[in-house]
Amino acid sequence: MGFGAFAQTSSYQFAVVKYDGGGDWYANPTAVPNLVKYCNQNLGMNINETVDEVHVGSEAIFDYPFVHMTGHGNVVFSNSEAQNLRNYLINGGFLHIDDNYGMDEHIRRELTKVFPELELIELPSNHPIYNQKYNFKGMPKVHEHDNKPAQGFGLIYEGRLVCFYSYETDLGDGWEDQEVHNDSEPTRQKALKMGANIVQYAMGGGY
Repeated sequence: MGFGAFAQTSSYQFAVVKYDGGGDWYANPTAVPNLVKYCNQNLGMNINETVDEVHVGSEAIFDYPFVHMTGHGNVVFSNSEAQNLRNYLINGGFLHIDDNYGMDEHIRRELTKVFPELELIELPSNHPIYNQKYNFKGMPKVHEHDNKPAQGFGLIYEGRLVCFYSYETDLGDGWEDQEVHNDSEPTRQKALKMGANIVQYAMGGGY
């Protein structure tokens, strides 16, 4: 599987990752559908507007070139789930994780099961993911929690960014329907533009 193959098909689909451990993987239900619509309208993409749900341990994850993961709490991957996610990522898949506040310590722990040889590294402000169609000087701030700066981290496997982790920003909240969080339109646009950059970068191959 590779991104190029998906990009050439008439339509492809994204999915939200389900996981065990008690965390609310189902948070922000309107977020990814809204991002998909935004990418179709503003990037000329042809993503199926129906967003699926797929468990991290399922073989079906290989059907999606891009999967999104969020939540506020605990995350647990079994060894077989971690191996499945690893296989998905090293074979061309892309995972975007958005900490919805409270999942940081848990997801960092579980990612070490997936790639014990890698570390999450903070991507510099001039990284291409911040400079796709829209230009950012690093990760934009959407929601304030602990007065910490918004950050973007990555797992890079053999030169390719396979996982992008947005922290202390709540991008997904900004993607949601406006009435959910009452974010201003400039804030929502900022979140959607950064999300579109992530999708555009990922679908270009992650290099």
